[in-house]
Amino acid sequence: MIRTLVRSAFTTGCLSVESEGLIRQVLAVRGYRSEDIEALASLCQALNAGFIQREGRGGVLEAPRPLCV
Repeated sequence: MIRTLVRSAFTTGCLSVESEGLIRQVLAVRGYRSEDIEALASLCQALNAGFIQREGRGGVLEAPRPLCV
C-alpha cells in the first residue's frame, strides 16, 4: 500500500494529508514490506529535496509532525 501512495505522490508532486495519514497507519500496524520501506525512503528524499510538497493542513495551527527524519 505504501508503494501505491508514494507512486501517487511522485505522479502529482504532492503528498496529500490523506496519503500521509494512511502511510502513518500502515507503519503503526507494521503492515508493510521491505519494498514499501524503500519507496518511503525515496519519498523522504524527494520531500527533503523539495521535489514533492506536503499538502497544506487547512488552517491547523500546530506544526505538522515530520514524516521523514
